[in-house]
Amino acid sequence: MWKKRSVFYVLAFLLLFVTGCGAGAGSNETSEVAEILKDVKFGEKDYEQVVAAVNELGFKLVDGVEADQEGNTFISPMSLFMALSMVYNGADGVTKEEIAKALQVEGIDVNELNKANASMMSILDKETEEIQVDVANSIWLNEKYSFQDDFAEHNKGYFNAEIEEIDITSSESPKRINDWVKKATNDKIEEIVDSPLDSNLVAILINAIYFKGNWAYEFDEEETKTHPFKLEDGTTKDVPLMMLNEELAYMENEDFQAVALPYGEREMSMKVFLPRENINLDEFKKTITNDNWALWNSEFILKEGMVKLPKFQLEYDISLNNVLKELGMNSAFSEGADFTKMIKEEDPVWISGVKQKTFIDVNEEGTEAAAVTSVEMKTTSMQIDEPFKMEVNRPFFFTITDDETDAILFMGSIANPEQVE
Repeated sequence: MWKKRSVFYVLAFLLLFVTGCGAGAGSNETSEVAEILKDVKFGEKDYEQVVAAVNELGFKLVDGVEADQEGNTFISPMSLFMALSMVYNGADGVTKEEIAKALQVEGIDVNELNKANASMMSILDKETEEIQVDVANSIWLNEKYSFQDDFAEHNKGYFNAEIEEIDITSSESPKRINDWVKKATNDKIEEIVDSPLDSNLVAILINAIYFKGNWAYEFDEEETKTHPFKLEDGTTKDVPLMMLNEELAYMENEDFQAVALPYGEREMSMKVFLPRENINLDEFKKTITNDNWALWNSEFILKEGMVKLPKFQLEYDISLNNVLKELGMNSAFSEGADFTKMIKEEDPVWISGVKQKTFIDVNEEGTEAAAVTSVEMKTTSMQIDEPFKMEVNRPFFFTITDDETDAILFMGSIANPEQVE
C-alpha cells in the first residue's frame, strides 16, 4: 500500500549558455517546440505579461540568497519561474494565491500565465549560426498515480511537456530520467536523481533550456593578462582579466558603471554592473528593482571604450525555501497546502524543498552556464564624451538577458573570481 504521506517531487531544470563554436544553422519554424506549441493558442507577444514578473522575482531572490564561501552568487530566475508556473497549474485556494504572489503574477489568470510561458518558450527557442536556445520539459509519473486531466493537458500543451510513466522500483527508471537530463543539457549535467528512487515518489517534472552561443566581439586571448582583483575584505588576488576595445552599449552614474556584452547578432547579452569603490556589492543589490532596471536600460548608449573582465568559473547551489516563504509562499510548504488540482488521488500534497544548482564559465569565446531548479513535493547615468574605461577589478554584479524580450535568464554577483578545474 502507498502511504498517505507519499512523496511528490517536481524537479525543474534550466540549463543555459553552453558557449563554444557556432551553434550551426537552423530555423525556429521547424523546431520541436514550434511544432508542438502550434497546437495551443497563445499570442505572439503574450510573454510581455510576465517579463517584469520574471525579472522582479530575480531581483528579490538575488538580495535574499546566501553567498557561497567566496561571497559569490549565481541564480536563474527564469528556471524558478517556469518550474513554479508548472506547479501553479496544480494549486488552488490560498496556496494558489501565495504562489502567484511569489511569482509576481497576482491578477494573471492561470490560463493567461500558461499562454505567456508558451509565448516565452517560442521566443527563446531560436537557432542561428551563433546562438542556439532549446526548451524542453518532461514529466515522469509513478505508474500508480494519475494526474488531473487539466493539469496534464496544460503542462503538455503550453509547456511542451512529455509525460512518461515509470516503475519507481525499477533500476532502469532513474537511468531513463538521468539520460534525458544529460541529453537535454548537452552532457553538462549528467545526473539529477539517485538510484534507487524514493519509495514514496509520485512524479518528477523537468524543465530544460539550453543555450549555445558566442560573443559578438570575442576577447583576444593574447590580451588576457593577470591583474590584481580587490576582494571585499580589502585584500587582492591575481586573476586573469580579458580585454576588449569596442563600441559597446555603456552607461554610468554616481553609483556604478555598466556595459552590455552582446552574443551572436545581439539577440542576447551579458550586462556587467561595477559598483563604485565606495559602494559594496550588497548595497548595490538592494537598489535593483524593476523600476531601476528599466531606467538603467534606457540610459545605455553605444560608446567606444575598453572593458576588462575576469575569466571565471563558478559552481553554486542554494535552497530557496526561506526566500520563497519571505515572498509570501507559506502554505505551499505546509501540510495544509492545496494542490488538489494536481493529482486525482486524495493524498495531501505540499512542497518540501526548492533548490537550485548553477554553473558558469566565462572566457574569451563566450559563456557556458547551467542551472538546475528542483521543487520537491510531499503528499500528507552619468553621460560622458570621452571613451570609457571600465576595469572590472573588484566585486561586480551581472545578468544574462534575452534582449528581444528583456527577460533575465541568469543573474549573479562575483566577489571572488574562482577558476574551477
